[in-house]
Amino acid sequence: MSIFKKKTDETLAAERMPYADDGSTGTMADVEAVMKKYDRESNVRIWEGTPRYVVMGLLAVFSLFCIAMTLWSKALQEVALTSFLGLIVIIGFVTYPASKNHVRPNHIPWYDMILMVLGAGSFFYYALNAMKIINMSVRIGTVEVIVGVIGVLIVLELCRRCVGVPILCVVGVLMIYAFINIMSSGGGRTFVQALSRTVYNLFYTTTGVIGTPINVCYKFIVLFIIFGAFLERTGIGDYFVQLANAVVGRFSGGPAKVAVVASALEGMCSGSSVANTVGSGSVTIPMMKKTGYKPEFAAAVEAAASTGGQIMPPIMGAAAFLMAEYMKLPYAEVAVKAILPAILYFTGIFIAVHLEAKKLGLKGIARDELPAWKLLARDCYLIIPLILLVWLVSSGSKTMSHSAAYSILAAIVVGFVNFFLQGKRGDEEHEAQSAGKALASAGKRSFFSAVESLEAGSRGAITVAVACAMAGIIAGCITVTGLASILINAIVQLAGNATIIGLVLTMLCCIVLGMGVPTTANYCIMASTCAPILIQLGFPVVAAHFFVFYFGIVADITPPVALAAYAGSAIAKSNPMKTGINATKLAIAAFIVPYIFAYSPALLFENISGWWEVAQITVSALLGIFAIAASLNGFLYKKIHWVLRLVLAIGGLGMMIPGTLTDVVGLALVAAVIVYQKLRAKKNSAPQVIE
Repeated sequence: MSIFKKKTDETLAAERMPYADDGSTGTMADVEAVMKKYDRESNVRIWEGTPRYVVMGLLAVFSLFCIAMTLWSKALQEVALTSFLGLIVIIGFVTYPASKNHVRPNHIPWYDMILMVLGAGSFFYYALNAMKIINMSVRIGTVEVIVGVIGVLIVLELCRRCVGVPILCVVGVLMIYAFINIMSSGGGRTFVQALSRTVYNLFYTTTGVIGTPINVCYKFIVLFIIFGAFLERTGIGDYFVQLANAVVGRFSGGPAKVAVVASALEGMCSGSSVANTVGSGSVTIPMMKKTGYKPEFAAAVEAAASTGGQIMPPIMGAAAFLMAEYMKLPYAEVAVKAILPAILYFTGIFIAVHLEAKKLGLKGIARDELPAWKLLARDCYLIIPLILLVWLVSSGSKTMSHSAAYSILAAIVVGFVNFFLQGKRGDEEHEAQSAGKALASAGKRSFFSAVESLEAGSRGAITVAVACAMAGIIAGCITVTGLASILINAIVQLAGNATIIGLVLTMLCCIVLGMGVPTTANYCIMASTCAPILIQLGFPVVAAHFFVFYFGIVADITPPVALAAYAGSAIAKSNPMKTGINATKLAIAAFIVPYIFAYSPALLFENISGWWEVAQITVSALLGIFAIAASLNGFLYKKIHWVLRLVLAIGGLGMMIPGTLTDVVGLALVAAVIVYQKLRAKKNSAPQVIE
């Protein structure tokens, strides 16, 4: 008796039958409930009425401060960064409560006010006395030690509130280790001496709180977060959904393909997997369920595609800016190197979606329901800010900060034009307005939209800035104690000549750390610890940093903690764990592609011997991804036997392994399975002769 039971005809028919859904989807309230449960960033204070406008104004002013400082300030770096962090502490405590269970509208406890004043005051003290403190060097006084301790502790508390406990534990352990290391070295320092040296290293130097991560955050990241907030309010997200509808909506399983394309486009703007999932998913997930996709699959498609937004040029999330800084490369060059891996990632999801649609027998969107191309052409002005940004960044004519600032101004103008045209055209409920009335309405709506965008930019900057501050402390502890060298030597010895061991260990570290640490902080930690290990093992610098960057990102869809998948499941009303598992399967390319460019850096346009090499690697990788996607889906023309699925997987992996021999063998195996499946499908579909 075989242990593999054959499925009945009824079972097979049921598998191919489109999922019958009642059309119910989760609301924004459902999404918020899920995110508050799993995501610390979603637990915010409630401000209503006049206090709401006061807080909105405060956050908007902070964004304007960041824009002005990065564009025109000539202040000393220490002054600029400490002023920035002081304001982050203020808006952070105004935004995030101590606990999600003790939130009252329009209320901030007295102890939070004290913490806010103490924390902000410590950074402002440094800003006002920067030159004095710099000249003091390691001989800081008692006041400076107390100020530094308060500043670090308040930032740690803010981290607990808005980022989470896992990174706090990592930082706490490393700080204790750094203190013990300093105390036990240098001829046996006293407690006070060790504390003074630790505080000096972590608070007053550029190897701690005000290190490289927060410097990049202040100079670049905040401006691009603000830019993304402005783009969102111009209606570009809806435009991308409509554009994707027009391009791929009519094909099999159209809504899922729309989700992939729209999320790839929107991800270029947002750089946030969760925000992208909620933004485009509110439109695409109901469409996918209505078409016939199961809820967990629909949510997984959106989560996997949205997570890819962080690897999609030109705006790849905050970590990409840090990567450019760590590698000492222009951001435009980093964005170019990310193109081919991003294409492979989204192609893998697209193929999986297509195969699922064929397996279920799903159709596309009716042609009369698709957006008209003339209307899309009419609204193409919405993408002008993004085009301007890409041109400015790629041309190198302006700095990154100025490029973002000019793009923000363009987004403001486009938003005004959009509001004006909406008023002129009217809608289903309101008649078209006169030119004067439309102009006045557009001006009013543009103003409030700009204020809301500035506020949203500030809110997004808080968690990123705090995560960058934590990453700076981690990097400082590792550097001061020499822990980085210890880890590098240990793993290099463990790996020996087997470089694959080093890659696998690094991958596991990134994924596990990413389950409790934001992408930005994850990359900073891995860039300081694991990336040097890979470089020591012989991998190119660019490949090493891209490797840790990728695996830090896929943690957003990797169970048991997969924030993007959880956000999608809230909209689809699906099981979060099943959604995360499906998202992992769909994003399988993200787990394989890093190994490809680690061993074949030509995929990143590194160490190219000829363009034919890039073409060969790209084509073989695409075919390999197709084979693995078909293997995981279990369908190619018809249901695939488990043995053939195994052969497909082996062949696909063979084409992804660098080398002509492996490409040829892998191609032969995949081609054989394709031909066999095609012949079987034709045989089963052939009409039966009745004698």
